[in-house]
Amino acid sequence: MQELTARRIRQIVLRESKRANVGHIGSCLCVADILAVLYGHVLRIDAPDDPDRDRFILSKGHSALALFAALALKGWIAESALTTFCGDDSLFSVHPEARLPGVDFSTGSLGQGLCMAAGAALAARLQGSGRRIFCLISDAECNEGSVWEATMFAAHHRLDNLTVILDWNGQQAFGRTRDVIDCANLAERWQAFGWLTSDVDGHSHAALSDALMRSGPPGSRQPHIILARTVFGKGVSYMEQGIPLTQTHLRVEPINWHYLPMSDAEYQIAVSETESL
Repeated sequence: MQELTARRIRQIVLRESKRANVGHIGSCLCVADILAVLYGHVLRIDAPDDPDRDRFILSKGHSALALFAALALKGWIAESALTTFCGDDSLFSVHPEARLPGVDFSTGSLGQGLCMAAGAALAARLQGSGRRIFCLISDAECNEGSVWEATMFAAHHRLDNLTVILDWNGQQAFGRTRDVIDCANLAERWQAFGWLTSDVDGHSHAALSDALMRSGPPGSRQPHIILARTVFGKGVSYMEQGIPLTQTHLRVEPINWHYLPMSDAEYQIAVSETESL
């Protein structure tokens, strides 16, 4: 098993994105720290087939390559297999497939992951299992009504074995989230539904670790949401700024690196910058 760090996750994301010539790079880079903390320090998983293992659901499924990198660094899948990413007949696609070791739920239809997580948390309780459920969602998914239905369900059933991490990068497919459907006052919204809330720097491993270990007051039995403030494309300066360095026919805007593949020059710069993190 290799060292599981956010830097190694980012390096794998860049390498395989470039080889496959695909986008969703910025979406993967901004959750690398979250996945490194979860898989490196928080999730209780002795083996990916242990029935009482903690469950992780990547609701923002378009960040699957970052998850695949974490699973490879855990030794549950072969890193060499990632060279098939986005290839014909490969299980390693843009969204995660539950047929892969370490992937408990196939996702990609946004707004559905929290519904699965709430069901999994209730199932654990009914089975008398101590397993915990962690779900990573995007801020843009809060535009989906199904998210709030699951939020009410989890609070009603007092699912304190459920923790949601919200990747608060402020962007979605059509632009800035505040311009598409603004979800201001997220902490107050989740609190109003009866959730314990934490607001942290989504790139601070110490802050993430502390929040992920937090529980509510004795007897409160609240599900917990962590609002993780992240930077889209974290670790690569031109992606953070939305600059297409060599694709100069495109204007500078944040969502560029939701879609764009990297040119050779852009890839070299990205690799150099992530190596210095």
